[in-house]
Amino acid sequence: MELAPERKASVLIEALGYLRRFRHRFIVVKLGGSLVDNPQSLSQLLEDVIFLATAGVWPVVVHGGGKSIDRTSAAAGIVTKKVQGRRYTDPATMEIVARVLRNETNSWMVNEAKRLGGRAVGLHSAALQSLFGERLVLKEKGQIIDLGLVGQVTRVDVDLIRDFTSAGVIPVIPSLAYETATHDHSNPESGWLNINADTAAAAVAAQLGAEKLVLVTDTPGVLIDRKDTSTLQPSLSCERCRDLIATGIIEEGMIPKIEACLEALAAGVGKTHMIDGRLPHALLLEIFTRTGIGTEIVTEGESAAVPATSRVLKALPGKDLFGIKPV
Repeated sequence: MELAPERKASVLIEALGYLRRFRHRFIVVKLGGSLVDNPQSLSQLLEDVIFLATAGVWPVVVHGGGKSIDRTSAAAGIVTKKVQGRRYTDPATMEIVARVLRNETNSWMVNEAKRLGGRAVGLHSAALQSLFGERLVLKEKGQIIDLGLVGQVTRVDVDLIRDFTSAGVIPVIPSLAYETATHDHSNPESGWLNINADTAAAAVAAQLGAEKLVLVTDTPGVLIDRKDTSTLQPSLSCERCRDLIATGIIEEGMIPKIEACLEALAAGVGKTHMIDGRLPHALLLEIFTRTGIGTEIVTEGESAAVPATSRVLKALPGKDLFGIKPV
């Protein structure tokens, strides 16, 4: 359905205030879930990111590639082992992780962004490396858990990222960190650590002092009842998130996403969001409309929640949204 000209104008005017507010501000976008395996959804999200960069916002993309890594590992005869929700990463697995993230997923995103008219660069080589880290140490019942080459981000090269974004180039960063202490100078492929993509994005947002961290997933957001989309929570405080984790409503794979949001907020990021990237142009709808489409997580006292009954999700089945028909 074609929008009337006055409706198109009102949509643009609504977006104008946000464009002014976010101009020359960092917005970190984490792309994950099945989206990395869905070229159509991923392409539309990259269009949104290009829109941000063209409008003077500074988007930074961080991505994982879990399902592609699972398939490649299985084809190589490597059994995927998870420890406390993290992929155990021995050297053979690390080789696959690095190859998939750098040579396949990252390269595809950069090339697709260029095809769509944007300017993008992959930051994943020894010369253009933006994430640095150390081995992640976890303990259980007083014992250190062996995670192999799993790491955590200790430093982000903010200057490198800022150089590209200020020139209108979109940094695309895989969830790999460089461990300087174990780098073998005779082997340029050594020294890499496997990082959870949500926590990597949170670290990037925190060290950049980002306005927003947006986790783009394949779920609508935080649901009180995972089988009932009407229970979508449009806005949650940090305290409420901790309560939902403690009571088991937020569980399994949603926990590290929420924890990443809480870490980013604690470090000074303005707002965090979790949205469904399967919806066309989900990123623009969340950032540039009053109601948004997913769940925002904010520090106490900052929530400006819109009642769930008025959220975009309620209007999805078979209806147009600002002239964009949902999938």
